[in-house]
Amino acid sequence: MDWDKLRIFHAVADAGSLTHAGDTLHLSQSAVSRQIRGLEESLSTILFHRHARGLILTEQGELLFDATKAMSRRLDAASARIKDSAEEVFGELKVTTTTGFGTLWLAPRLPALYEKYPDLNIDLMLEERVLDLPMREADVAIRMKEPSQADLIRKRLMTVTMRLYASQSYLDHAGAANVEEDIARHRLICQNPTAFQVAAGAKMTKQLLHDYRPNVLHVNNYFGVLQAVVSGLGIGVLPDYVTEDFPSLVRVVPELESNDVPVYLAYPEELRRSKRIRAFRDFVQDEVIAYRKTMRDGQNALSQLTT
Repeated sequence: MDWDKLRIFHAVADAGSLTHAGDTLHLSQSAVSRQIRGLEESLSTILFHRHARGLILTEQGELLFDATKAMSRRLDAASARIKDSAEEVFGELKVTTTTGFGTLWLAPRLPALYEKYPDLNIDLMLEERVLDLPMREADVAIRMKEPSQADLIRKRLMTVTMRLYASQSYLDHAGAANVEEDIARHRLICQNPTAFQVAAGAKMTKQLLHDYRPNVLHVNNYFGVLQAVVSGLGIGVLPDYVTEDFPSLVRVVPELESNDVPVYLAYPEELRRSKRIRAFRDFVQDEVIAYRKTMRDGQNALSQLTT
């Protein structure tokens, strides 16, 4: 096929409009239309349904668009590798992780990365959906379970444990929560057990709701749970790393916690030599080491106070 026509087709399919695609490509609408007609004639098929609101891909058009999207991602990967300088780290790096971890742990630490690499541009995508790294939906991921794809390089960073926390103001008003049975007379702030989240957190929440039937506030991510807890609304099911930046939180029902949740960093094998990947990987590893030391020092200090 004609590569130039494929490039124009991809832009039109992505924009859903000849005019918008033309603006992106710096071509007139008529020139874009001619290229699309030429491609359709060469393939002996119709690629778009045309109507007043724009263009919709036909079944054949969808097949071709899937192919051009894959080509575009591969070209982006090749471009990223070519642009990696021998001495500098620059350009865009697409990072994906969960909303909770990205908001509460990763984002507050990014100033240190930008200070070291001011020409690096991070596109931080926070969502629970697992993005496809080999298809270049993202360059690097931090995930709450080990990636299953074989063509990824992965490194275990740390473990996270889900625990119960409240604000002191809430406990002063609602009373202490020292044992599991106390949960029955409190408001539990958590994600819905059926929502996409770490399995250990969902299991812990489901058990608490089943056994004690507390008043409940559901929030669809841990950042929202944290804000509700800080505001004094109840007892929250939260990852243990929140205590580093929110030391005023009080742990309640201390014997209750989830199984360990492994945290992995992963990226495609083809980006093994990318200096941006290497810079981000080393930065995260250094931050994890510092985090572990802070948590260990805090636990030692707590042990000394209780002995």
